[in-house]
Amino acid sequence: MSDEEEVYSEEEEEEEEVVETEGPGDPEFVKRQDQKRSDLDEQLREYIAEWRKQRAKEEEDLKKLKEKQAKRKIARADEERKMAERKKAEEERRVREIEEKKQRDIEEKRQRLEEAEKKRQAMMQALKDQNKNKGPNFTITKRDATSNLSAAQLERNKTKEQLEEEKKISLSIRIKPLVLEGLGLDKLREKAHELWECIVKLETEKYDLEERQKRQDYDLKELKERQKQQLRHKALKKGLDPEALTGKYPPKIQVASKYERRVDTRSYGDKKKLFEGGFEMVLMENSEKIWKQRIEEFMNRPRAKLPKWFGERPGKKAGEPETPEGEEEGKQAADEDEDLKEPVIEPEPEEEEEEEEVEVEEEEEEDEEEEEE
Repeated sequence: MSDEEEVYSEEEEEEEEVVETEGPGDPEFVKRQDQKRSDLDEQLREYIAEWRKQRAKEEEDLKKLKEKQAKRKIARADEERKMAERKKAEEERRVREIEEKKQRDIEEKRQRLEEAEKKRQAMMQALKDQNKNKGPNFTITKRDATSNLSAAQLERNKTKEQLEEEKKISLSIRIKPLVLEGLGLDKLREKAHELWECIVKLETEKYDLEERQKRQDYDLKELKERQKQQLRHKALKKGLDPEALTGKYPPKIQVASKYERRVDTRSYGDKKKLFEGGFEMVLMENSEKIWKQRIEEFMNRPRAKLPKWFGERPGKKAGEPETPEGEEEGKQAADEDEDLKEPVIEPEPEEEEEEEEVEVEEEEEEDEEEEEE
């Protein structure tokens, strides 16, 4: 509830109280009522003047804020315009630099191609002068293994647009403009004959190059087949599948069985040797090792014998043999040991006969000497 409503409610309550106490026809009452109305009007005028003053102040502040906002918008627009102009200038400068760099690259490439074309023409002319005598249409030259492959890689990585551009530049260098102005009939015929000879020459070179390419393709195919055959033989020697080494990647080496539950402690080299055909040697070494262990255990077994009894063996029953069973087993073991021992090499009987003959001859010589004396 506002202040004016509170004032009105208080005055109405006072009037009701006065009407109840005093009558409406009393002049004092009327005067008091007029005084109250005049006070109320004065108070309302003050409130309205204060409100208008406050309202004018708020409107002035709002106006100032709007002016400030308008100024900020203008300043921001100017800054954005300047920023756009600066960006546009930088973009134009960057585009201009890119174009200049592209033009420089094209000019440098053109110069390089011109130099390469001049060198090629000079080389072709030298080859023509050198090979005046007719020979085979094509020759296969071996390429140096230490040649640099970067140029070839760069040539393969070029795009179609770059190749077309280089082709245009090369053709513009090779093909000279045809001048036919002011030529007579004889000159035109000579020119046509010259062009015809040039076409025949170029077609001949084209045919020679095509035949050379076919020969090189055939040689490459044959070399690949030989390489595959060698790899097949190598795989068979190692006990692998014939096509194991001819693929793009080397064959996988099986280093453990998926059915074994125990940990495999062998090294990678030992596992690899098993799949290179050396399993028979490993098996033979293992068998030899087991045999040595068994024979050593057999030779180191205990050989206890029962003592020999003199007289009647205690506990002997009627009909039993005199020798105990343990002694017979000991005798058999001793016989087996003698069999396992290395045999003693006895001198051959022929040597003994020769010694006897030598002794007989010596005795005969002694008898002859005695007779002569």
